[in-house]
Amino acid sequence: MTSFELSEEHRELQEWVRGFATDVVRPAAAEWDEREETPWPILQEAAKIELYNFETLASFWGDETGLSMPLVNEELFRGDGGIGMAIFGTTLAVAGIFSSGTPEQMVEFIPQCYGDASDPKVGAFCSSEPESGSDVSAMRTRAVYDEARDEWTLTGQKAWATNGGIANIHVVQAVVDPGLGSKGQAAFVVPPGTPGLESTRKIKKMGLRASHTADVFLDEVKLPGSCLLGGKEKLDERLARAREGVQSKGSAAMQTFELSRPTVGAQAIGIARAAYEYALEYARDRVAFGRPIIENQSISFTLADMKTEIDAARLLVHRAAWMGRNNVPFTAGEGSMSKLKAGRVAVWATERAIQILGGAGYSREHPVERMHRDAKIYDIFEGTEQIQQLVIARAISGMHLA
Repeated sequence: MTSFELSEEHRELQEWVRGFATDVVRPAAAEWDEREETPWPILQEAAKIELYNFETLASFWGDETGLSMPLVNEELFRGDGGIGMAIFGTTLAVAGIFSSGTPEQMVEFIPQCYGDASDPKVGAFCSSEPESGSDVSAMRTRAVYDEARDEWTLTGQKAWATNGGIANIHVVQAVVDPGLGSKGQAAFVVPPGTPGLESTRKIKKMGLRASHTADVFLDEVKLPGSCLLGGKEKLDERLARAREGVQSKGSAAMQTFELSRPTVGAQAIGIARAAYEYALEYARDRVAFGRPIIENQSISFTLADMKTEIDAARLLVHRAAWMGRNNVPFTAGEGSMSKLKAGRVAVWATERAIQILGGAGYSREHPVERMHRDAKIYDIFEGTEQIQQLVIARAISGMHLA
């Protein structure tokens, strides 16, 4: 990257998504937060303008600068975090197929994650479990292979699955060799209507309420060999290397998270930016003691800090996105840095926005309380704040810290 200035194509992309977020997403945000339901009409609108389909997503991923994905996510989540996640939650399932699948599997399964503009669908990536979140090596869902039938049987429970149960395609992480820890895992596609996959509990959340989150149960789910992402031969080779102690790229779950970490950071920045912009406008208009409250140094300095922190987090996200796209090694945990900083900034900035609005900020008449609820998860999911610190600490120390 020779310049910090965005290209004309990037600016046009920003403006396109910003227009959709401003005109379609933001006016609907409060309603779908209250309803706590997937906003299917908004997904359909996104599909109609081709914001919600794989071809567009592939063009974002194909950007050699790596900036299209974070730019799009920041603008969309500036509109609303919950609806933004309803639109982009499918991306994690797609990333799972993209990172582990064969070209034939990508062609077969990825379009099914989206459906089309007349009948949009969603995808789900199922990795976390009740006893296994950040610690992917503690995963218990098992996949057992029947060679005579070329068939896998999956049994277990998944937790916190975005779009779990309502997805057309579920990508499920499972253990195929318990003796190898996280290296003994593989990813599977569960096609629509497969018997044995059920979701009986939708989780009621603090934030991102327009995004569906649920537990998923797998009761002897039978899958043909073609549903193993990457294929049996590739899996056998990887397991053989792991048994011999040869270093590999790690688990498929962690590879998926590495692909998505800067993008998740960009989502947090979008929420933080929305809160900052709302608080700035409010501080200019709100009069107390005969003058706009922005003239109070404590308010103006807080806004200055919010702007500074948001811009700093964005630079870390853009660096990590560029590094990831150009295969530059994260020698100091730069991917985790971007997500760690962005999550912290989102939680802090949205809380400060509430404080600037005072009692009004605590009411649902203003969106900053919703933004704060939406922001908190960015300290937790796809690797908690502490896991990101651990990744960075291991990278800079060269030690396997626990």
